[in-house]
Amino acid sequence: MDPRQDVLTTVDELAGALGGERPPAVLDVRWSLAEPDGRPAYRAGHVPGAVFVDLAAELAAPPAAAAGRHPLPDPADLQEAARGWGLQEGAPVVVYDDVGGTSAARAWWLLRWAGLSHVRVLDGGLAGWRRAGRDLAAGEERPARGDVVLPLAAGTAGPGLPTTDIDGAAGWPGRGVLLDARAAVRYRGEQEPVDPRAGHIPGALSAPTTDLLDDAATFRSTDELRRRFAALGAGGSAPVGVYCGSGVTAAHEVLALASIGVRATLYPGSWSQWSADPDREAETGAAP
Repeated sequence: MDPRQDVLTTVDELAGALGGERPPAVLDVRWSLAEPDGRPAYRAGHVPGAVFVDLAAELAAPPAAAAGRHPLPDPADLQEAARGWGLQEGAPVVVYDDVGGTSAARAWWLLRWAGLSHVRVLDGGLAGWRRAGRDLAAGEERPARGDVVLPLAAGTAGPGLPTTDIDGAAGWPGRGVLLDARAAVRYRGEQEPVDPRAGHIPGALSAPTTDLLDDAATFRSTDELRRRFAALGAGGSAPVGVYCGSGVTAAHEVLALASIGVRATLYPGSWSQWSADPDREAETGAAP
């Protein structure tokens, strides 16, 4: 299968699948730093049948300085949440948001990490669905409880996607490419709206995930993505690690890399964990 088709789906594909014999479960993961509570927007209009997912409450463990703002949830807790979303064993899943996939990718990454293989992100998200003239539903969907089993929670498999810890992130630039998925102004240390210190991990390269999207907030073509990552040294034999502020938008960059066949490692604690440790150096400026 084309790597891009393995991780992304289109509006037309989703619309067709929703009318099929076994429609996918659809998850609405609207969240952003500016608007962390996406439920009111979800209630106002969502893809028919989509279930709202609370990123802070269901896609993360409680925040802690030692672990970051969005630590990985316990796999058993994630499985319980997934069953509450109505996920059924063996059924495909599509996730979306209204910010170019930068929050939906967190759900994609976690479910893949936990061992589900049939999970894709709706390219273009809700904006693309609207542009295509597709119907929206209002209110709140209340699905029947699902029976999905996450292999990581059941202990039948290890993580489906790789992670690294803070020490691994510190040493990553010496053996591979470490990408910082945040906005360039945060990488350079000119702005820091939420974390203890400004700057970036020494040796990391600035690679804002929003640069991977076109004007319609859909992913750039495979060739464009390959060129962009190749310019950063990612896509060859060097191992690629990715971080952001708290491990959310970094998943979007991991997704983009997966779409061109590159398996990247996520640093879940990201800058929120790194900057809270006074013993960790913070670099500023445009250079790594």
